[in-house]
Amino acid sequence: MATDRRVERVASLIKREVSLMLIGDIKDDRVGAGMVSVTDVNVSGDLQHAKIFVSIYGSDEARAETMEGLQAATGYIRRELGHRVRLRRTPEVIFLEDRSIERGTRILTLLNQISEERKQHNPDADEEDMDLNESEISETEA
Repeated sequence: MATDRRVERVASLIKREVSLMLIGDIKDDRVGAGMVSVTDVNVSGDLQHAKIFVSIYGSDEARAETMEGLQAATGYIRRELGHRVRLRRTPEVIFLEDRSIERGTRILTLLNQISEERKQHNPDADEEDMDLNESEISETEA
């Protein structure tokens, strides 16, 4: 088993190298259908498996097409990682779609809508009360 520090370093290297590959090395047009960015990489303790989380900006069709392209390019990406990141064994690569940015944006939109509705229903409320409520909400999120 590798140490936690080594696992983190390998994950960071994989994230950087896959990001670079997405920018210019992968020629599959399906990968370019949606704007893709690597959000996180989880590497198993034995360095044999790497889950690569990607955020895809675009329509649902573009997301599905991009994921198909990434699945098709898995062999190429693993081979390139083997050349770029010097490890005894190159980890198996699995791509997973990360929708956390989307969910965060949706939650912020809903919170803003609630805030606007409160202002409309209670126009006489002090601004300080509204600020306190917003700070209470942000504290519960943390």
